[in-house]
Amino acid sequence: MAGMLRMRRSRGVASGILLVLLGLWGALIAFIGPSFHYAYTPDTAWTYTTARLWLEILPGAATFLGGILLIGSNGRHIAGFGALLAAASGAWFTLGTVLSPLWNHNVPLGGSPASATVVMRIAEQLGFFTGLGVVIVCIASFAFGRIVSLAPEVDEIGPPLLAPSSDETMPIER
Repeated sequence: MAGMLRMRRSRGVASGILLVLLGLWGALIAFIGPSFHYAYTPDTAWTYTTARLWLEILPGAATFLGGILLIGSNGRHIAGFGALLAAASGAWFTLGTVLSPLWNHNVPLGGSPASATVVMRIAEQLGFFTGLGVVIVCIASFAFGRIVSLAPEVDEIGPPLLAPSSDETMPIER
């Protein structure tokens, strides 16, 4: 049974690296984005708020951890957990601002895009929450599908059965 859960470590490396980078982006963009005029309110660099903790830092850290689990695991169960963790955090990036009024007295957390132009406001919404979450869910689901769908790599117990070669004669009964 343990052999059926094994997989090559390289199966989750590419998607794991992407998830690690996206997790870092999601957790840090709120703090470094204002330096480049790419921000949500409050639009000052390195300003901590509870909304940033719940909507950006924690899902970014969960995506990062899921990517690390995908990179370093040679077991399907651990890699699968990493992919599911990353997918859940990507869903939280996408839906967190929409669902936040449920626990915040009918006020959405996360603030609003700080740019003046419509195009930059859309880019901020996509880069901070919605687009980032969708990309994370896609990569994590591809990784999870690959982990689950590939045949298990089981070591052979003995030598393979060989068919008799053509120069060996087999007795024929009459």
